[in-house]
Amino acid sequence: MFRIAPVLTALILLAGCIPGPAPGVLPLNHLPALRGDYFPLESREVGRAFHIYVRLPDGYDPGAAARHPTVYLTDGDSLFPILAANHLFLTYDDGLPEAIVVGIAYGGFDPSVNRRNVDFQTPGDGVAAEAAGAAAFNRFLRTELIPEIERRFRADPARRVLFGQSRGGAFVLWSAIHDPDLFQGRIASNPSLTPGIESLMGPAAPAARNDLGMVIVSGTRDRADLQEEAALWGSTWEARPDRPWRLHRARVEGGTHAANAGDAYRIGMNWLFGRAGPP
Repeated sequence: MFRIAPVLTALILLAGCIPGPAPGVLPLNHLPALRGDYFPLESREVGRAFHIYVRLPDGYDPGAAARHPTVYLTDGDSLFPILAANHLFLTYDDGLPEAIVVGIAYGGFDPSVNRRNVDFQTPGDGVAAEAAGAAAFNRFLRTELIPEIERRFRADPARRVLFGQSRGGAFVLWSAIHDPDLFQGRIASNPSLTPGIESLMGPAAPAARNDLGMVIVSGTRDRADLQEEAALWGSTWEARPDRPWRLHRARVEGGTHAANAGDAYRIGMNWLFGRAGPP
């Protein structure tokens, strides 16, 4: 007992010398798959603040000449910790390029804080003008968030990707039609298009780029009405001569509405970057 006591005492004293996180601070830098940065961003365009989480590529060097593809995630409150961490495994297994992953978060799920129902809402029949925030949210991306990310980090302006799930997926489609050049690639996972589907049927704004890609993914166990909406949107745009992007439609066998967002991300990213991806 006399031999053990000094050892325990030393361990206790040593533990007391290890600094802990400040109150209320979560040290994500101790999770290397999510290592990066965080900053709040007050938006003039939408009149609210966002919490911006940034996952940096493994071995990221701020002084290097190389610039990285950058993925912007709507619903960052839930999707950022899932998709940003999983991107590392996609570089291992699928050969995807490393990327900066940006999560756009509200800071909570309570409707008083989380206004995805406004920010991702597309205009259309039965949608009040003040409730359709897609245009303002797109201006926030174009004039506020993207310039700030490309000022702070070595993000490649020519290789931006936008990912959205459910109503966020509808916003991705709206962006593809109304501001096609803002992102080189877009992925809409199980998009929820109604109400507001009218503004997702065109016409499309002209695009200066000829390398744009759009991926729409549906799970076979998603709600039947959402699968039908996505199929209608996809088949309509496949036949449109004014389509400013290549279009890829995919299905996740057994996929549900939200739980297979990682599969949609994998399918979309592999297609956009010319990888074979999953069978």
